[in-house]
Amino acid sequence: MTNDVKEIFTGTDAGPAPTASAPPGDAPPAPAALAAKVRTLAPSMTRSMQRVAEAVAGDPAGCAALTVTGLAELTGTSEATVVRTARLLGYPGYRDLRLALAGLAAQQQSGRAPSVTADIAVDDPIADVVAKLAYDEQQTLADTAANLDTVQLGAAVTALSAARRIDVYGIGASGLVAQDLVQKLLRIGLIAHAHSDPHLAVTNAVQLRSGDVAVAITHSGSTGDVIEPLRVAFDHGATTVAITGRPDGPVSQYADHILTTSTARESELRPAAMSSRTSQLLVVDCLFTGVCQRTYETAAPALAASYEALAHRHAPRGR
Repeated sequence: MTNDVKEIFTGTDAGPAPTASAPPGDAPPAPAALAAKVRTLAPSMTRSMQRVAEAVAGDPAGCAALTVTGLAELTGTSEATVVRTARLLGYPGYRDLRLALAGLAAQQQSGRAPSVTADIAVDDPIADVVAKLAYDEQQTLADTAANLDTVQLGAAVTALSAARRIDVYGIGASGLVAQDLVQKLLRIGLIAHAHSDPHLAVTNAVQLRSGDVAVAITHSGSTGDVIEPLRVAFDHGATTVAITGRPDGPVSQYADHILTTSTARESELRPAAMSSRTSQLLVVDCLFTGVCQRTYETAAPALAASYEALAHRHAPRGR
């Protein structure tokens, strides 16, 4: 009987938990990343798993003191659900999650300022709006950075650096991010195209081959107009990358590399597209900077040439 099964049947922590469900070589998330993990993954969890995740994020000290059975009773779920939630959050077993909760509780007791809500009301003074938006954008960036898989990021950078051609797909707000990535890549001499028209995206994806890269940007992970060209590119042998807030969404079926962004909360006055775009832009900047590092010998002269070509447009005009 494995240790996690012992936990399920006895409600105890019996030694180190097996790591079969955790990706090889991946360390459990640091305590500070736990709340970010919950915010990112909760929307894709079952309701019972959400209750467990919300409980551990809301009261880490209290939950750290509970056995798997105790937490299951507290949340009205089962021991198996608690263990599955721990594993989904990146911990090999419940024992590892309890250790992270204890660490998080210690950090919170050290006097760090509590989180505040960024919900905006119709009668909020503009100064409060600025403060709330700034806080939420900061939290979005912190969550994205905490959850970004640097192994996947490095693999995506390697593929982009050596790509013969790069196609980027995005619709709506994600389409703006696609354009941002492409204009950055063009300025360092790479051949890149942004596609927001789904028909044009598919007809271009048909031309991709091994050695090409296709990047899909979709916060929901289920945008059909983005998934279809990525699937076509995948089927034709291109390396595929998904930038998404739902790593378990349909887009992941056709992605060789998945880069997870923070899951933004929607409110009446603040559509999720606002902060989802912020997290996507952070990932784009990480990709671009990584590619610049890998291709510095060619990227630096290309970037300098692009600045020089535009210099006259920024010079003061004579009267």
